[in-house]
Amino acid sequence: MGASFLQLPSFLGVFLFSCITFCLLPEISHAKDTGITRHYKFDIKLQNVTRLCHTKSIVTVNGQFPGPRIVAREGDRLLIKVVNHVQNNISIHWHGIRQLQSGWADGPAYVTQCPIQTGQSYVYNFTIVGQRGTLFWHAHISWLRSTLYGPLIILPKPNVPYPFQKPYKEVPIIFGEWWNADPEAVISQALKTGGGPNVSDAYTFNGLPGPLYNCSAKDTFKLKVKSNKTYLLRFINAALNDELFFSIANHTLTVVDVDAIYVKPFETNTILITPGQTTNVLLKTKPNFPNASFLMTARPYVTGLGTFDNSTVAGILKYESPSHSAVSIKKLPLLKPTLPPLNDTSFAANFTSKLRSLASPQFPANVPQKVDRHFFFTVGLGTSPCEKSQTCQGPNGTRFAASVNNVSFVTPTTALLQAHFTGQSNGVYSPFFPITPIIPFNYTGNPPNSTMVSNGTKVVVLPFNTSVELVMQDTSILGAESHPLHLHGFNFFVVGQGFGNYDPNKDPANFNLVDPIERNTVGVPSGGWVAIRFLADNPEGMVHALSLGDPHQLGLEDGLGCLRWKAPQSEAASSTSRSSQMLTLTHS
Repeated sequence: MGASFLQLPSFLGVFLFSCITFCLLPEISHAKDTGITRHYKFDIKLQNVTRLCHTKSIVTVNGQFPGPRIVAREGDRLLIKVVNHVQNNISIHWHGIRQLQSGWADGPAYVTQCPIQTGQSYVYNFTIVGQRGTLFWHAHISWLRSTLYGPLIILPKPNVPYPFQKPYKEVPIIFGEWWNADPEAVISQALKTGGGPNVSDAYTFNGLPGPLYNCSAKDTFKLKVKSNKTYLLRFINAALNDELFFSIANHTLTVVDVDAIYVKPFETNTILITPGQTTNVLLKTKPNFPNASFLMTARPYVTGLGTFDNSTVAGILKYESPSHSAVSIKKLPLLKPTLPPLNDTSFAANFTSKLRSLASPQFPANVPQKVDRHFFFTVGLGTSPCEKSQTCQGPNGTRFAASVNNVSFVTPTTALLQAHFTGQSNGVYSPFFPITPIIPFNYTGNPPNSTMVSNGTKVVVLPFNTSVELVMQDTSILGAESHPLHLHGFNFFVVGQGFGNYDPNKDPANFNLVDPIERNTVGVPSGGWVAIRFLADNPEGMVHALSLGDPHQLGLEDGLGCLRWKAPQSEAASSTSRSSQMLTLTHS
């Protein structure tokens, strides 16, 4: 199966309340601002899909797997009607969209909205402000995002060029996973037993596992290119749990954009991309027909002690042969790339250190130079007690539980943003989340005697326009591992990172406050820490940090009740009256 080209233009929870292949053709109307309004419709329906010689019914958007591509320009308004035709509750998150004053359109179930119930619909209404690049959308309830995901491509405004060479063509490539079993049954079993969920059976490129898996040669993503051309490859990691290495045999990639933010270009043979991240690269093809085809492969970067899908997904890069050539493509040698070892933390650290914002007059790096509030969060795995009538599969008969500052998130039955907006937060959340660990310990050394976590739905209230510095520290309580974290509603600057315990007296002296990378998802290094800064400047929006990469994360159950409520569109579009913001620290 070939690539679909984009033609150029002519699961941890830290909640911070702040007060691919197929293209869907949208309806278009004029908007009041500089952009236009684009209308899409998502019908959530079941569809039979076969992979690995295994056919099953999966939840899809419009019967497509992966889901349809959304294309818009900076400044455009999107109206996306989602109609739920399946038995599962549904919500859709527009991963990386700032949602300026449109927090109710962000999508996390029981956080910014009640989920869309069977037979019901919801219109996501938001404008893309100051963003251009590659993002994506995915379900944000339980593990439905294993099949409900797709690219969200934001082109620059008309007549605004890229700050790099204009590519010949653009190709979205979205990494995913495939389970022969029902992913909802997988996470349900894990929640029931308290153990880690079973791993996937394959990784995929644009929904296809490729020739290295059994029964999958025909389900291979093939990228057909011409010699002496430059292609823009838009990579998206929509996998549930795993950070991935990616490489193309005998080719060099030039990184130009991450998480819809332009970066200082640099060359690499391999990229590392965590769940929730996007990376745009330029691929310069060879000047002449190379008399070979080339494998593109990806496999996981592994840091934890848990089980993982130790397999490799592959696609094929094929050159168009000259019209006068008699060469048979089928007889050409197929060259393989060399990927870093599974646990190559040094490569991971070196790759991330190369990422720098452009910090140009047109695309400045507006790093907060002063900090109003400092937060220090430990992130990692702990345990919760097993019910007396049950046998659990966590350590010593307990349940696995992820936590932030030892607080594990309790899912509310009223959407958190709803409770804040209506002023009825009593009994929904508490404003007393610990901003530092209650009991300090040697975070990356010998674990404390007790691994038990506390439970709650807690927030920290912030004044509007507060500048925030947040240090996230990995712990070795049940083994150190990398934790990708994503902030909803905000980008942030990664001003520092390192290994071992964060030292507040020495480490800030090495912070990069000139051109740090700006993004919406970052990996907390295994056995280390990362420091980010951002401005809480999104009234009525919400920042929600979610650990996408933790294999022991808990999903949100579909059966929870939720009071039906929707913010009036006039208020959702213009509300700026509240001056407080909440840093809601929760944990899944």
